[in-house]
Amino acid sequence: MSIDIDTARRVAHLARIAVREEDLPALAGELSGILTFMEQLNEVDVTGIEPMTSVTPTRLKRRADVVTDGNIQDQILANAPDAREGFFAVPKVVE
Repeated sequence: MSIDIDTARRVAHLARIAVREEDLPALAGELSGILTFMEQLNEVDVTGIEPMTSVTPTRLKRRADVVTDGNIQDQILANAPDAREGFFAVPKVVE
């Protein structure tokens, strides 16, 4: 697939990228090269190949999904300019 200068200008506009008029032919060539490479990738037969996230088979460490309050309420409220009864106290903003 080939990208012309008008299409490159439109892509730059949609991407909110400022491209000078004399740089549009180079941008069109780069975009055409990218699309050509993507077409080559589409021709590769990947049937029977599992998707992978890394070249080395690793498994992330898991932890139990337990809901806790963190047990650090006093430490958090120590940073508050005004705390009352275990909560942040904020001034009233709506009358």
